[in-house]
Amino acid sequence: MNTSSTQKAIAAAVLNAIIVGFSFIFVKMALTVSDPFDTLAHRFTLSFLAASLFTFPGWGRVKFGISKAAVIIPLALMYPALYFTLQAYGLLYTTSAVAGIIQATMPIFTILLAAMFLKETTSSFQKISTLISVAGIILIFAIPGLSISSSSLWGVLLILISALSLAGYNVAARKLTRTWSPKELTYMITLFGFIFFNGLSIIKHGSAGTLDQYFTPFQEPKFIFSMLYLGVLSSLVTSFLSNYALSRMEASRVSIFGSLSTVVSILGGVLLLNEQLEWYHWTGTVMIIAGVIGVNWRKQVRAKGKA
Repeated sequence: MNTSSTQKAIAAAVLNAIIVGFSFIFVKMALTVSDPFDTLAHRFTLSFLAASLFTFPGWGRVKFGISKAAVIIPLALMYPALYFTLQAYGLLYTTSAVAGIIQATMPIFTILLAAMFLKETTSSFQKISTLISVAGIILIFAIPGLSISSSSLWGVLLILISALSLAGYNVAARKLTRTWSPKELTYMITLFGFIFFNGLSIIKHGSAGTLDQYFTPFQEPKFIFSMLYLGVLSSLVTSFLSNYALSRMEASRVSIFGSLSTVVSILGGVLLLNEQLEWYHWTGTVMIIAGVIGVNWRKQVRAKGKA
């Protein structure tokens, strides 16, 4: 792979992390108006509409994609279906700090799965760099006050499986990008999310007799604004950026960029919510960035050596 292609993939992964990092603010805004499943349903509805209206495959390509749905369904079950569903339920039984620490293990899962199923190899330096980045995230979440007593084994297990499902998606999508373009893959994943989460939401409202309340959250301007960000940027655009990066870089390298979302979230809290930075934020941030640079710097050095 040439240097230009690698640089574009890195830029896509970084931009993806930035968008995801700021999304937590909009998720908080949306959840003051709607519950998690309605939020996900409306989020993927807007994402699917945006994908259909803009530059993504037309109906002819969609029909071609549907004919290969058997390949897409297992991938889409891992992400977005299992990832978001397990995360939502897991947070009911555990704290956000515990969830954040467990989610930080995702790059480690990705390295292991990529080695098993894609035969990707990572150097000792890259493995150490990944662990440094993961440790930085754990530090940020653990120091403020980790309350294990408020977490159940069930909640921990759900969050752990959600992290594993995202790692599985990274590995499976990396393999699928060899035959599918990032746009085709993104469109079909978005279509699945639209059907899955709207199905859950309709079943929920139907059993409760509240179908007339399905669109009620859109009466709040902040919900509309949140859905535009989450649906268009933090679902559709990030999915495309992730798939684009996976089509050009190893899954283990792409996954480590997700650590940068934690850094962006901290900066977003400072800039938009007037939150204060503590020593562990600074330390964790330096560890995260150092780990990301370490994973990719080693790869660049090796590539130059071969040239």
